[in-house]
Amino acid sequence: MTPFGSLARAMLKGFFRDRMALFFSILFPLMFLVLFGGIFTDQGASKAEIIQVGPVAVLDDVPKDARAYVDESLDITRSSDLAAAVVKVRKGDADAVISQDGDTLSVRFSQADQVKAGQVQGTFAAIVQSANLAVTGQAPKFSLTTARVEDKSLSTIQFFTPGLLGWAIASGATFGAAANLVVWRRNGLLRRLRLAPIPTSAVVLARVAVSIAIALVQAVIFLAVGMVLFGLKLTGSWPMIVPLLVAGTLAFMSIGLLAGSIAKTEEAAIGMANFVVLPMAFLSGSFFPLDGAPRWISAVGTVLPLKHLNDGMLDTMVRGEGPAAALLPVAFLLVFAVVVSAIASRVFRWDD
Repeated sequence: MTPFGSLARAMLKGFFRDRMALFFSILFPLMFLVLFGGIFTDQGASKAEIIQVGPVAVLDDVPKDARAYVDESLDITRSSDLAAAVVKVRKGDADAVISQDGDTLSVRFSQADQVKAGQVQGTFAAIVQSANLAVTGQAPKFSLTTARVEDKSLSTIQFFTPGLLGWAIASGATFGAAANLVVWRRNGLLRRLRLAPIPTSAVVLARVAVSIAIALVQAVIFLAVGMVLFGLKLTGSWPMIVPLLVAGTLAFMSIGLLAGSIAKTEEAAIGMANFVVLPMAFLSGSFFPLDGAPRWISAVGTVLPLKHLNDGMLDTMVRGEGPAAALLPVAFLLVFAVVVSAIASRVFRWDD
């Protein structure tokens, strides 16, 4: 254990003394958490900005029981110039223009923001349907109740924190393994370690232990910032993120080892690692959900380790599922790590 402990301490000190490694492993991903947290904290209160041109009886005479829904969904301003209002919508200064000609309600919107376009169309379709029903004088036969399946205390930050944390773990483990391997080979440290009276297993285990320790530090910082600044609440079997982080670190270390084994320079190793990790972050839903993505993107995501890491943390941290939800992602990540590490061992070189 003495060689292992000495090597682990030396590697850990080297990491914390390397300002660039600290920045790209911890501070850079943390910037995205703060950015997304600030942008999406009040996302649920977003209203569609509507310009009402002239009198609109359907909207002005909306029943009292529906007025609260309209006020929560729409921010209405009035104008008498239809052409100027349409120009504002086209420029993105408003989401839609409404006007009424006889019994026809006209809604003009911009398709540039498809979310707001769908919100506007759905809201006014419901208003028109309610008005038509009121004209008939018949009581509604059906009623609608809505409820979210998640805990009502959950906020938007709950849903993107796991993805950003997964991306941070992937970046730190991949770049760290790739860059260190090339640098150690170039300056002869790998050869000296090989000739030293230290078992190779101690070197490997020390590097793995340091990478896992860094991943845990990343997780603690991410969760602390999310909880203190943005009201992040951990639910379900959230302690299962620990085995997920361990398995994820091993999986992405294997990618870094493969890149570092192939590349001859540090720049090439970092470029190869970036070529893998950055597209994987987009294809795995780290930055935004992929619910509306084409099927082929979803199919690609199922074979990517980051997708399984993100889903495992999302299930255990947000969706309230039990520890069993983490078993399949952990198994996939470990198998991935074994396969890629075996490939990396075939092309590994102790020196140039």
